Amino acid sequence: MNPNGRRGVELMCTGATSNSSWMKQLTSASRQGRHGRVLHLFFTSLRPGDRGAADTHPAAIPTALRACARLGDASSGRLIHGLVLTRFPSLASDAVAATALLDMYAKCGLVASARRVFDEMPRHDDLVAWNALLAGYARHGLPERALTLAIKMRGQGLRPDLVTWNAVVSGFALAGDDQMAGDLVRAMQDDGFQPDVVTWTSLVSGSVLNFHYDRARALFRRMVAAGNRVLPSSATIASILPAFANVTDVKRGKEVHAYAVVTGVEQNLTVSSALVDMYAKCGLVLKAHRLFDKMAERSSVTWNSMIFGLANYGHCQEAIGLFDRMLCDGARPDHLTFTAVLTACSYCGMVELGEGLYRAMKEEHGIEPRLEHYACMVHLLGRAGKVAEAYDFIRAMPLEPDCFVWGALLGACRSHGNVKLAELAASRLRTVEPANAANCLLFSDALASAGRQDDVVKMKRLAKRRRIKKLDGCSWLESP
Repeated sequence: MNPNGRRGVELMCTGATSNSSWMKQLTSASRQGRHGRVLHLFFTSLRPGDRGAADTHPAAIPTALRACARLGDASSGRLIHGLVLTRFPSLASDAVAATALLDMYAKCGLVASARRVFDEMPRHDDLVAWNALLAGYARHGLPERALTLAIKMRGQGLRPDLVTWNAVVSGFALAGDDQMAGDLVRAMQDDGFQPDVVTWTSLVSGSVLNFHYDRARALFRRMVAAGNRVLPSSATIASILPAFANVTDVKRGKEVHAYAVVTGVEQNLTVSSALVDMYAKCGLVLKAHRLFDKMAERSSVTWNSMIFGLANYGHCQEAIGLFDRMLCDGARPDHLTFTAVLTACSYCGMVELGEGLYRAMKEEHGIEPRLEHYACMVHLLGRAGKVAEAYDFIRAMPLEPDCFVWGALLGACRSHGNVKLAELAASRLRTVEPANAANCLLFSDALASAGRQDDVVKMKRLAKRRRIKKLDGCSWLESP
């Protein structure tokens, strides 16, 4: 085909086919970020009787693959790969199509498949292809392999560019290896590249994801202090906000919010969603709700943050009402949405509604229950005093109960004086979470409530023998 250039596919599409309204719709949808629409148009064209549409537009293949990559839709990507092999075999050796295929697999987490596509490419002098594979390794927890690939790239006469360096730095930052990430930034500078906004955002994001909040805040301050040389982007601001939400540092969170307003990115979807999440987690639910209502567009993350915030701070009816509003607006709930709304049902004692939502989650929305949903249901039944039903629910679970499921049952038994089931739950917890002192305390409280002081003493002796230590009380103190 045309492995030497990156415009092989485009050159095939000149002439009458360039005026195809179908191709124009596909390209327009791609540019607008409507990736689901891209795939709908692409696969509709392949129905029996409509074969000609795709055959006259081989350039649609990379466009459709890029849509799969953005959506993380590996299944559709595999179908398109099969289509390339059977109907457009010449595209397999085209630089544009092969790189799009490689990138799709890498972004979907199928790095082994991405590597096979890379190895089958006729030439390995395309920096874009190297960077796509390298970024796949970095993004999916294999930073050492990304670094090895970057070294190999240089050995084959290709000089890493800023994209290469940023991918490797990001890989180690996401893995929580701050020292290696910092060493790579210095090596990047020695190689003639200055850290840009992507570099800084990767460092900040990696620190936050690994709970290194002090480092994340220090990095953000250094970035802002650099002035116009490197300005935080919407992605940087969205990345740093969780560092304030998790320690309820509202003052500094508000300062970042003010910075987002001044720089004009407050209405960016990822930024506004992160702001809603921060204020909701800090307990400023009304502030979060005002921001939520001002948003022109909302993602499932935004809805979930607001529902969780309302539920966790006692506004359970409002949380359930917001869930209904979400459905009316046509937004698609996910597993976190149902965790949030089931939590709200539990806190306000709405057992029948919670049970109905649990059934609807699978039957109407096609979401398989996870352990967090089972824990919510046990909590819901237990808080309502239906401790025996909660235990029956656990026994019927298709998954092995974890510490949260048994902990919810133990807490319900403590509250409602069911010592027999409390003993069983405590026994299971000692197996799955032997070092957690909170479980011993809950069981001791259940025994004390039942007047079994001798057993309370035995529990304390057992905890002492096993060296189970209760954590000291603490609070966050932030330096000015």
